[in-house]
Formats: sequence, C-alpha cells, structure tokens
Amino acid sequence: MINISKLYCDQITPGDWLRYGRKGSGEHSGEAVPAKASERRPIVVWNITRTCNLRCVHCYNDSGLEKPCNEITTAKAKEVIDDLAAFDVPSILFSGGEPLMRPDLLELIEYAVGKGLRTVISTNGTLIGQDKAREIQRLGVSYVGISLDGIGPINDKFRGVPGAFEWAVRGIRHCQEAGVRIGLRLTLTKRNVQDLEGLFDFFEAQGIERACFYHLVPSGRGASIAGEDLTHAQTRAALDRILAKTRRFKESGRRTDILTVDNHVDGVYLYLKLLAEGSPRAGEVWKLLTWNGGGLYSSGVGIGCIDYNGRVHPDQFWWHYDLGSIHEKPFSEIWTNPDEPLLQGLRDRRSYIKGRCRLCRFFDACGGSLRVRADCHTGDPWAPDPACYLSDEEIGLSDRACKR
Repeated sequence: MINISKLYCDQITPGDWLRYGRKGSGEHSGEAVPAKASERRPIVVWNITRTCNLRCVHCYNDSGLEKPCNEITTAKAKEVIDDLAAFDVPSILFSGGEPLMRPDLLELIEYAVGKGLRTVISTNGTLIGQDKAREIQRLGVSYVGISLDGIGPINDKFRGVPGAFEWAVRGIRHCQEAGVRIGLRLTLTKRNVQDLEGLFDFFEAQGIERACFYHLVPSGRGASIAGEDLTHAQTRAALDRILAKTRRFKESGRRTDILTVDNHVDGVYLYLKLLAEGSPRAGEVWKLLTWNGGGLYSSGVGIGCIDYNGRVHPDQFWWHYDLGSIHEKPFSEIWTNPDEPLLQGLRDRRSYIKGRCRLCRFFDACGGSLRVRADCHTGDPWAPDPACYLSDEEIGLSDRACKR
C-alpha cells in the first residue's frame, strides 16, 4: 500500500506504525513497532468462504453461489486463530467470497479479538443491516472495507447484480451510525476511471475519510478483463487526480487516509512529483519509502493469504501457487519453511528479479512492485512488472541497458 495522505500530505494515519515504523500512529498497547520492514509478521488475508451474493467481473478468486470448496469448520478455524495469535500476526482480514455470508463469521471475529488480534472485514457491504453493524462495532472490529467500483450503474455492472450500489450505500450508512470505522475499496479499470471525480464527491458527501484505489491484478475472473486495465498514460492521469484530490482535502482541513494498492511504483511517482514541485518533504518521503521497501517486504513477507480451501499463498492473488495447507500444517510452520523456493525468492528479490526492474534506480523504494502480476502476465515471477508506468529515462535506463 502507498499511503497518499501520509506521503504526499504529511498526515498521520492509523497504519504508519506498521507501514513506516513510526511510533504513535495507531499501534495498540503491547504491540511492538517493527525495527525493520523485513521483520514484520504478515497481515493475513483469510478468504473464509467462497460463497458470495454478487458476481463481480474482477473477482480475484472466482467466488459465487454454490461453488465447491473445502471450507474450514468453526473448530478448525479457531485452531488457526490460536496459531496466528501465537505467531504475532498484526491483523486478520476476513474476506471471501462475501465473508458475511458465513454464519459463524462474527463468532470467529469475537474469538480472534479475544486473542488480542486486530480484525478487519473486507465486504461488498450489501448485507450490513443496522443490527449487523451494531454487532460489528460491539465486537471491536478494527475496520470494515467496503468495495465500490463506481457510482450507481457503473458499480452494479462491475458487481453483476442490479441494486448492489444502493445496498452497499445502505451498509455504509449503517456502519457510520453504529460508529464502525469504514473505508471504500475500488479497482481502477477503463470502466470506472472516468468516474473518479464522482467517487471523490461521494467520499466527501458521505463523510468517508479512507479510500483504497487498487490496481488490477489479472487473477481469477480478473484475468477475463485484463484488457480493461489502464494504459500507462491513464494510470499516471489517475494518480495525478488522486494526488490532487488528497491535497485539496488536506488544504480544506479534512483528515483523510487515501491509499493506492498493488503497484509500488505509485510511491516513486509521488516522490518524483514532490521533487518536481521543489517540496522540502521529498527527502523525508524517500526515507519512508525505502524503510517500507515497497514490494521487497510485501508478498511473502508482510502479507499472506489463506484461501477458502485452506491453502496458503504468498498474497491474495497468487492462488495458482500453494505454499501448503492449514488442513495439514499450521500457518506459522508453512510460512517459516526455509526450503520453500518461492518464499526464498520473495525474501531475497534482489538476487532474482530481471530486466528493467533489476536495473531501476528506484529499486530500494519499489522493490520490483507486484511479483504475482509479472507471473500472471509472463509466467515468470521475476520478470519486470508490466504495470510500471515510469519511462526508461525516469528510472535511469537507456534502451541499451534495458536489453541486458
């Protein structure tokens, strides 16, 4: 994640303690601020069910109704939570499918909170009634991320079900009324990038301070719309709009937590913008970016995934590669296996990454970005990330050097 509010506008945001090693930015009593990003335990994205009431065209795991899976039992799920708590993971993000379609979700959340774990729900928001929102608040859920991919019909076309937008808006309001911390999640594609202005207007009108803009990863059903990914020029234009809006919110006195996700190049682009503006913050931002390391300490280090079959992956998009199964071994044992070849590579990227990513002068800040996207596009996890939108000149390469 690239925190635009923190990096571009110098706002203190809740995840800074984990993302940038800064004390006094949201850590709980007893939580240790990591000395190095490489030492972080993973945030675990847990796709707790495959069942979903929507049919999103870009679903990274092909969830839906009546689709088969080896869904974990309640008792086994509590054993996994025990292991994750003992392993000191900073958070469990319950996802799906639609996690609220799993009858025991709130029971599992209560159990996890009781173990001292931060819990997050990633949801389409359509099933959050008033009672559900109040229960989520009572249990102490840290954050609810609600997915929207446009306003009105644009969102409904993404979600595959008419009315999904209005149901999600209702869920947002119920959470706000109950005092639940929420944020919106959006995947940028050619279908909705023109609606960015309307989305920011919606954030402002609804009093929403947190929004995450995801770059498309061609995993699951997302592979079927890979042709709708933004061009490099469109990505730059979208980042310019996000940066400008975040700054305008700061200047108007609004607290925000605006992030982009799944393309660490955004941090470098932001840094270059600050340099071009002559901002005295550029040096400090470079320190934050290189402490975080971008992709260096993300997949396989700072984030991991358990899917609805109980299989473990380096991140939530890498479903075509299994590290092991929690039906056979604890997550902690799977994650610390010293002989796992992909984990070895992800934890020593400098020795594996090829091409322009390897030669880039910003490698310390970007870390080769998202390796699973390179794997999905080329079949090689160490190939250059095709979503890098910086020019060869910007990253310090000549055409000749890029061919090495």
